[in-house]
Amino acid sequence: MTPVIPIIDRLWSVTDTSTYLGVPVGTLYQWHHRRIGPPAYKVGRRLKYDPAEVRSWLRQQVA
Repeated sequence: MTPVIPIIDRLWSVTDTSTYLGVPVGTLYQWHHRRIGPPAYKVGRRLKYDPAEVRSWLRQQVA
């Protein structure tokens, strides 16, 4: 049987991150290309975000 990964431990998609930050998906792709914004990881052909790192990045922007 395949273990179930708790939803809290999963990486966010670009859409998840876009919704959380309130920015368009295209903005996240531009930020990634320019190497600004929250850290992203390539998983296959997709960008994925660690929720903890997104929250940390956001706190740094507000401070």
